[in-house]
Amino acid sequence: MGDKVAVLLCGYGEVEEYDEFADYNERSFRLLVSKSIKFPDFSIPFLSRRLERAQRKEWHAANHYHSPHNDIFERQRMGIEKELRETYGDDVAVFKTFNFVPPYLPEQVLREIRAQGFEKLVVYPWLVVDSVFTSGLALEQINKAIASDPSWIKDMRYLPSFWDRQAFQQRLTDQIEEGIRPLLERYAPIQIGVVLCLHGCPLESKGYETGVRDSEALFYALQEKLIGKYPLITPGWMNHPVPGKWTTPDVDQAAKNLMTLGAKALLFAPIGFVTENHETQLDIGYTIDKVKDQVECVHLPTLNDDAELLRMGAGWIEPLIEELREA
Repeated sequence: MGDKVAVLLCGYGEVEEYDEFADYNERSFRLLVSKSIKFPDFSIPFLSRRLERAQRKEWHAANHYHSPHNDIFERQRMGIEKELRETYGDDVAVFKTFNFVPPYLPEQVLREIRAQGFEKLVVYPWLVVDSVFTSGLALEQINKAIASDPSWIKDMRYLPSFWDRQAFQQRLTDQIEEGIRPLLERYAPIQIGVVLCLHGCPLESKGYETGVRDSEALFYALQEKLIGKYPLITPGWMNHPVPGKWTTPDVDQAAKNLMTLGAKALLFAPIGFVTENHETQLDIGYTIDKVKDQVECVHLPTLNDDAELLRMGAGWIEPLIEELREA
């Protein structure tokens, strides 16, 4: 088994059934929200149920919304594994883990990896930026899972997030320009506003890295590629409705700003995500509902299981697999 490597593809996961909301929320409060807001432990079950009621109402109102996230993530896992197996055969396997959704919690998946005899591991957050709220959650859960016996992992590597990969930035740019192209039949380029949607970040989080810097750097990298053609371009932060100071402008304000500058069409591109989820679909959709009577709107999907993205994703991980196999 010395040359065999397990790749642990890490993501958030989303609820599949409405009755799973409460458990999901409780894990989220304990692992995620507590990094920026301190809740008394006794209050978390109450807050989880309260949020569950709001989520049920919201998703029910959205035509009984069902998140596509987990199905897309599985296709991404399969696509990356398929690419890697063309090189390594059965010596490399890709497993998925979700921060909040059983039976794919890190402790559960690591047990399976160990049971299959793997002793070398690559931790691969399938997330655009590194932060305490993204890859940090997976690392925290992995550490808890192996705390009692880390000895079975003989060697491991970690792949940082990929926002700064030139090929990734170019693929996003190409997708955005493909989305804009039909609008050019009706509008001048200066009339087309581009909202690059990023995962919102609290500005105060007990000193943790929140992802603001990496997200801003990704925005500016894409802005540099696009602004010469499409000067009306702005970040749009997708903030959570919880207390505290958050990144600005949010998506609503970003749209209003571009309209004030004369935009007659708006394109919303969720660049802070590679897997479709309720934020990229519902939250951007709410903003579009508010402005669609005033401007034409285009809502781009995330890259999801785009063949080029999955080829890149497999390529990024190969050097770490080689290191482990040669060790």
